[in-house]
Amino acid sequence: MLLYRKNSMQIVIAFISIIIFSQVSNADIGKETGLEIPRYVSLKSNDANIRVGPSKNYPIEIKFIKKNYPLKVLEEYEDWRKVEDFQKNFGWIHKSLISGTRTGIILSNENKTIKLLNTLNGNVIGEIGRGNIVYLEKCKIDWCLVSFGNYRGWIDKKNIWGIKEKEIINISFIQKFEDLYWKSVNYLNKIKKGI
Repeated sequence: MLLYRKNSMQIVIAFISIIIFSQVSNADIGKETGLEIPRYVSLKSNDANIRVGPSKNYPIEIKFIKKNYPLKVLEEYEDWRKVEDFQKNFGWIHKSLISGTRTGIILSNENKTIKLLNTLNGNVIGEIGRGNIVYLEKCKIDWCLVSFGNYRGWIDKKNIWGIKEKEIINISFIQKFEDLYWKSVNYLNKIKKGI
């Protein structure tokens, strides 16, 4: 019986190792940082130059003047990162000008505003327009909790540039209880309104 348990445990450990190794090998890793590529970052200041190449000797391609503007890191070379913005502009930026703070840009068709909800598929608590920068506080598979000024709520992930399609950010086991609470509150409010 003891030998059976030992062999079972070895099989489980081997299986878990294979899963972890296959996930790591599918991701590209930056030579300089060891972080995943591509990944999203944001600007630290209101004045950042994107250059044609990885050095101050290269001419400036784009000048960004919006702090927290999200960018996608595509490559790394010494202290420089090749980045792309949501309009497919790309160039090189010095690492000192970017941070790991996660932000996104609101996208929408035909310049419509995007509804901000109190919970997933919940009540509308506000709207946010195309091109606004939001902080990504939490993201599930299809939804993100964002903050913008005094507003904080959930929006469909398809309306955000600055996060991978199935990426998950800051979701804990408590989130299920929060979702259940808000679902109950929304249901009770609908009953009160007679909907």
